[in-house]
Amino acid sequence: MTYIDEDMRRIVDRAKLAFVATVRPDNSPSVSPKGSVRVYDDQHLVFMDIASPGTVANLAQNPGIDIAVVDFIARRGYRFTGLAEFRDPGTPEYSWLQTWLLDRNGPGYPAHRAVIVRVEEISPINSPAYEFGNATEQQLSEQWRTVYTDAAAE
Repeated sequence: MTYIDEDMRRIVDRAKLAFVATVRPDNSPSVSPKGSVRVYDDQHLVFMDIASPGTVANLAQNPGIDIAVVDFIARRGYRFTGLAEFRDPGTPEYSWLQTWLLDRNGPGYPAHRAVIVRVEEISPINSPAYEFGNATEQQLSEQWRTVYTDAAAE
């Protein structure tokens, strides 16, 4: 059984955007950014169907899913592979995520249904700088914080 540990939780919490990969009916890949991916418990991730008709249609036909979550400052993250199921309004998963979503975005924010993912495999995503450049997380974080700060100032 695969478990989401504290480091993985921290990465998911810090990431402001995750990338969800599903498979279209013609077997071609589809990747969609999601800003609502959260850790639900030690075996599940959850995100809200806010404006995701393609993702929802793909998952209805094939529940297989990959979610890539990266801390862009630390240059590392995780890929979570699993199976997705839908949770409608009134279910515990939907209510839990809707509370977070409305606290973050304000009342009236669309929340059609929650997508809960039973995580079956977890793979690390690391910048090559960790292995080939012998960089530390602190070094990379300082470097990329500057890069993003400078880019935001432009």
